[in-house]
Amino acid sequence: MTGTLYGIGLGPGDPELMTRKAHRLISAAQVVAYPAPDTGDSFARSIAADAINENALEIPIVIPMRVERFPAQSVYDEAAAAISAHLEEGTDVAVLCEGDPFFYGSFMYLFGRLAESHRTEIVPGVTSMTACAAMAARPLCARNEVLSVVPAPIDEVLLRDRLQASGAAVIMKVGRHLAKVRRVIADLNMTDRAMYVAHASLPQQAVVPLAEAPETAPYFSMILIGGTDPYAKS
Repeated sequence: MTGTLYGIGLGPGDPELMTRKAHRLISAAQVVAYPAPDTGDSFARSIAADAINENALEIPIVIPMRVERFPAQSVYDEAAAAISAHLEEGTDVAVLCEGDPFFYGSFMYLFGRLAESHRTEIVPGVTSMTACAAMAARPLCARNEVLSVVPAPIDEVLLRDRLQASGAAVIMKVGRHLAKVRRVIADLNMTDRAMYVAHASLPQQAVVPLAEAPETAPYFSMILIGGTDPYAKS
């Protein structure tokens, strides 16, 4: 019997937002893999640190954090090979995933390489989107309103089209694209409905109306544009 590959959602950052199942599986895992930058600590590992067994073998999946393109496919190829070797020996492997594994999560690249040949179980986690809405105390949408999830790096014209067609929107991966996003939101007269949230659920969390947001934003930041009927009053 081969081992089971677990894609485990950790939630947005606060360890208390991990599910009981996630904590149990991580604590029992003999092999734990997680994304890590080429400099500094792994955010995913820091969330689950208290749950990782001190005797567990750890596999950092080092992903360069830089603007220019890098051979990402080879990173996942190597990580999948290392994980597969343990699975073939009958050892379960827990892969730590910030937020939810299947919501803009890098785990999907390992899933695509390993799921056909190995037992796989996905443990969902609290998404950054829902965590930001909770921290901002702003309902996203109600009744028949349509919610769009839009990545900030897309082309400005496409961003404008997506937001214009939305009743409510979540703009992900804001980071260095903040100025562009702000400009589009202002042009669409949506600034009054927009909230800026950075590092949701962490001690350094920032939650302010977009009009009061700083000039620069970290990667882990998001803009929420609430619907026009957020409380669904009947």
